[in-house]
Amino acid sequence: MSWLRCPTPRPWATTRLVCFPHAGGSAVAYRSWSVSPAVEVHAVQYPGRADRMADPLPTGIMQTARMAAASLAPLQDRPMALFGHSMGALVAFETARILTEKGSPPVHLFVSAGLPAHKWAGRRTVPINDDAALVQELLSLGGSDADAMADPELRELVLPYIRADFQMLQDYRHTPGAPLTSPVTAMTGEGDPHVPVEIAAHWAELTTGPFELRSFSGDHFYLVERRDEVLAEIMKALNVPL
Repeated sequence: MSWLRCPTPRPWATTRLVCFPHAGGSAVAYRSWSVSPAVEVHAVQYPGRADRMADPLPTGIMQTARMAAASLAPLQDRPMALFGHSMGALVAFETARILTEKGSPPVHLFVSAGLPAHKWAGRRTVPINDDAALVQELLSLGGSDADAMADPELRELVLPYIRADFQMLQDYRHTPGAPLTSPVTAMTGEGDPHVPVEIAAHWAELTTGPFELRSFSGDHFYLVERRDEVLAEIMKALNVPL
């Protein structure tokens, strides 16, 4: 099944924005992001969830990035930017590296509430096989996925892919290589205990292109309440109207 969901097709758009969800998330997180007539939004649908529940779960960040990059080939007829939140920031970064190696770097990479790739290893561990600990981790992060944990039937449905996502995060190790050439904007919530602003600033070390750091009021899922501000920042960076 296709890796991409496009809530509002815009064949006339000048730019495409591809969005990567957080751990446990799905493409629906970006269903309301089609705000600019100049930008066509595509959201990545990871396997093993939502309408891809029957597909095998991904086994690693790099595998996910390689398959996502392959799915983007038909979209490279116009400028493409990548946005990733939390785990999605890592997947978007590795996808950007693959696209760059293939000679099609994204016009911009936006990394949101994500620890810099080269600072990730060993920073956080979660008892993957301890359901209670996994639920507690989700509750500590906040966001809509935490609400699902209150429903036993829904929790049984979503825990397998949430567990797989956290396993991918814990297994991830950054492989040093040529830096990106694309502009990078790192975004984070001012009250996010998991990705402090000063840590997010290290994303600058992974590109030779321009770098900007933006912080917003809120916690790890600041972008839910600050969606309009986040989108305004993205459109400004892409030089397109809202």
